[in-house]
Amino acid sequence: MKIVISSDIYYPMINGVASFSRNLAAGLHQRGHEVLVLAPSITGKFGVEKDHEFGFKVARLSSFKMPLYPDQINEVPEAKGFLGVKIPQLIYKNGMHVSLGSYTEIRDLLDDFEPDIIHDQTPGPVALAVFRYAKRRNIPLVSTDHAYPDNLTQQLKLPKLAKQPINKLMNEYFISFLRRSEYATMPTEQAISDLIPKNRRFFKVTVEALSNGIDLSRFKPGRPKAEIFQKYQLPKNAEIVLYVGRVDPEKSLDVLMQAFIGVAKERPEAQLVVVGDGTARPKLEEMAADAGLTTRVHFTGRVVGDDLPQLYRTAKLFAITSKTETQSIVLLEAMASGLPCVAVKAGAIPELVATGVNGFLCSADDVTCVAKAIEQILAAKDEDYAAMSQQSLAKAKTHDITHTLSRIEEIYESVLEARRKSEIS
Repeated sequence: MKIVISSDIYYPMINGVASFSRNLAAGLHQRGHEVLVLAPSITGKFGVEKDHEFGFKVARLSSFKMPLYPDQINEVPEAKGFLGVKIPQLIYKNGMHVSLGSYTEIRDLLDDFEPDIIHDQTPGPVALAVFRYAKRRNIPLVSTDHAYPDNLTQQLKLPKLAKQPINKLMNEYFISFLRRSEYATMPTEQAISDLIPKNRRFFKVTVEALSNGIDLSRFKPGRPKAEIFQKYQLPKNAEIVLYVGRVDPEKSLDVLMQAFIGVAKERPEAQLVVVGDGTARPKLEEMAADAGLTTRVHFTGRVVGDDLPQLYRTAKLFAITSKTETQSIVLLEAMASGLPCVAVKAGAIPELVATGVNGFLCSADDVTCVAKAIEQILAAKDEDYAAMSQQSLAKAKTHDITHTLSRIEEIYESVLEARRKSEIS
């Protein structure tokens, strides 16, 4: 098949959508399909390149910087201060690149490529241009929604009175995005129910829960390489509590930090490692400093490549306090690495973590519960810890990306077959 994957958020950005879009393109390419990715340029200029690792084509559409949101590629600069007080940052020099008015570029690219099917990953400006093209050229369209409205509105620091109606409007837009497709997916059943809880039975487009999947050959238990501790200045024999992901407001990492401050008082060997970068990092660094924990809280910044699986292996447990996860690829990676997990009962997280099975679930924003859960895992007997680890591994195995790729191929074939039958009749 000739497959187009379109996304407003793409590698080298680091988040779930960017990771899945690239993993999908790579997996389909390796299975013999011809793949073209459409995404905003990270330089602003139009161009077509080959993925440096996998070899499929990526068309970078003309774009401009949106300074209200960081690009998730460059390190977020430290907030400036005035009279000793840090000023909240609203504008970012390295803003996220957005493609508007890209229809002509997309039209010319796809007319030359002649796709069999298009799979869109985000309900943004690129998707709108792709919808227009698919309708005019009669190309089958599949869509995947990865996000909750909170993923955007939390980052933009909107007032609470404005946030609720904006979230509602965005939710309706996300629904309309899925309706324009011939088949749609979301990562979990919970994410589907949260988006279309009342009218799913009357939804004309099939919406299937399909895991983003992870590469189990890459993320697995084992001893970390000795040099990883030196590279990231981590103590070798510590009880490492690990978080991986964006360090942005909607991830609620202030809850994790407050919980760790409590844990640190009881467990002198405990260390918190935060892998990633984002706009909330200055606040978290300040919290650690105020608690006298600058030597026990480590911020590695952005990490990609072979170091990431190694960092999972340094940890005793994985903790995530986000309330806006439609699945959480990093949680799956941690589980595949054999880590017990502490998380919150929000979004789709309860589909992955069960209290007393492979970790503990807490209510959203419950600092006391998160701290207690972390302490329970750190203090667990070897046999109890091993049991939780095995349960994480067993759950992760059901999310092997090979299963995801096979199901996506089946979806594409079913959409194309339905289209052929409708044309015959």
